[in-house]
Amino acid sequence: MVCETKIVAAEDHEALPGAKKDALLAAAGAMWPPLPAAPGPAAAPPAPPPAPVAQPRGGAGGAGPPGGRGLCIREFRATEQEAARRIFYDGIMERIPNTAFRGLRQHPRAQLLYALLAALCFAVSRSLLLTCLVPAALLGLRYYYSRKVIRAYLECALHTDMADIEQYYMKPPGSCFWVAVLDGNVVGIVAARAHEEDNTVELLRMSVDSRFRGKGIAKALGRKVLEFAVVHNYSAVVLGTTAVKVAAHKLYESLGFRHMGASDHYVLPGMTLSLAERLFFQVRYHRYRLQLREE
Repeated sequence: MVCETKIVAAEDHEALPGAKKDALLAAAGAMWPPLPAAPGPAAAPPAPPPAPVAQPRGGAGGAGPPGGRGLCIREFRATEQEAARRIFYDGIMERIPNTAFRGLRQHPRAQLLYALLAALCFAVSRSLLLTCLVPAALLGLRYYYSRKVIRAYLECALHTDMADIEQYYMKPPGSCFWVAVLDGNVVGIVAARAHEEDNTVELLRMSVDSRFRGKGIAKALGRKVLEFAVVHNYSAVVLGTTAVKVAAHKLYESLGFRHMGASDHYVLPGMTLSLAERLFFQVRYHRYRLQLREE
């Protein structure tokens, strides 16, 4: 996760000649086959034929507008600022318990330290009750510091690029921001930011409303960034994540990304690096890359 953003990236999305752009889009379609349409509610079983009753014209049983229930991935509009910020905020806040509790499994040194603290407590107090309270206290401290750091990161993000999406992503060349719209509601977001020094595009800010997950929306958003990179002739798409959930990593791999390594020494924006923070907050930063063409 990155908070301070140096934007280098494409305002004119029609810069390529038509024939070349069509060829690149065709290549993108071959690499990432189209997703099936978002599933709607299950069709009800056919009802028995109704009695011949006269129906008033223009009644409540009339058909809705065509195409009203489809999933649409399109460019961000300024009126969707608050909806995008809400989805981003909710997605990051979900990481607090995941980082505090599930993330502990990724850090054996922290587990060993906590076990030694519990053993030391028993050696000093000779109290089983007090010793049993030590793990609960340590997990409570992990939750407190995870919440503290992640909220500080959110404050930073919400006052930089997510404070004005139009300015940070839609105006600079090489950057873009998309929303997933389902039934007229914004249900997902993703951004792309170009790095001209190595001709790559970074995928970031991907999040889907928790009520609409499991419908292939995140994969559709990811493919939009990949198509953007192909059309604009970038050599690779990169991303970094501190996500703990296995599902997030499987999503990146299903899009064709390769895991390039992980680091336990990543400094998240908002961290103070105090001793207490080092003891009770740890994240593992994963790097992914999808090579589109060789330079």
